[in-house]
Amino acid sequence: MKKIGFIGTGIMGAPMAGHLLEAGYEVSIYNRTKEKAEKLLQKGARWCDSAGECARNKNVVITIVGYPQDVEKIYLGENGILANADEGTYVVDMTTSSPLLAKKIYDEARKKGIAAIDAPVTGGDTGAKNASLCILLGGDKKACDDIMPVLAKMGKNVVYEGSAGAGQKTKACNQIAIAGALAGACEAFSYAEAAGLDVKKVFEAISKGAAGSFQMTNVAANALKNDFAPGFMLKHFIKDMKIGVETGENFSLELPVLKQVLQEAEKLAKAGLGEQGTQSLLKYYQK
Repeated sequence: MKKIGFIGTGIMGAPMAGHLLEAGYEVSIYNRTKEKAEKLLQKGARWCDSAGECARNKNVVITIVGYPQDVEKIYLGENGILANADEGTYVVDMTTSSPLLAKKIYDEARKKGIAAIDAPVTGGDTGAKNASLCILLGGDKKACDDIMPVLAKMGKNVVYEGSAGAGQKTKACNQIAIAGALAGACEAFSYAEAAGLDVKKVFEAISKGAAGSFQMTNVAANALKNDFAPGFMLKHFIKDMKIGVETGENFSLELPVLKQVLQEAEKLAKAGLGEQGTQSLLKYYQK
């Protein structure tokens, strides 16, 4: 598996593709905006003019793009991945997307003798840069085992979750848990501010105790420093939460905390904060 097509070279995809290049793989890349791929091209990646071209004559095709509609287009479109990939190719979608779409892609790929795997990631831009992502796999177990050496160049915790769509369902679990933890941290800090406390001292105290969490220490803490640069954009978190709400409804789940945080984030996005980091959720609570 030396020839890899990589589609999507944004905040996450660029460093992930870079790790594959450094590991000695022959990497071809496609991105809607070529400028975002320039650094990878300078490192030896090969440019492709379309997703279909990027899928041709490859052993593995990896995608990490924005939204489910983008995934559907690049996989199932007329000049998309499945129309151009060879029989025996492994196609790996690392976008956070719909479990139902992951199953649809799996079924269509199987008809062509292509192994489709849904492999969304957690760990944000830091995990992508450090090759320390958690990668959640859905698909045939053998196919997932086959591509493990490739995935190991991008993540440290690669977990097989089950059949097609299971990776996406597990990522939904992750985002549901994050929503509550992040909102809880933001509420705590807004309470501290309203109560006249030194918010930084409150953070130093509670972040090291039972209330501590990754979201408090690594995300909400940035808001306290007035740093709203995106490690993970609020608009993408909104997309993830919507997937959780929609699929939860399929299982007759209410998920009230998730729905509340989604509504809060959507209000911030409407106010023009969608491209800020998820820590901007604190602004919803501040007076």
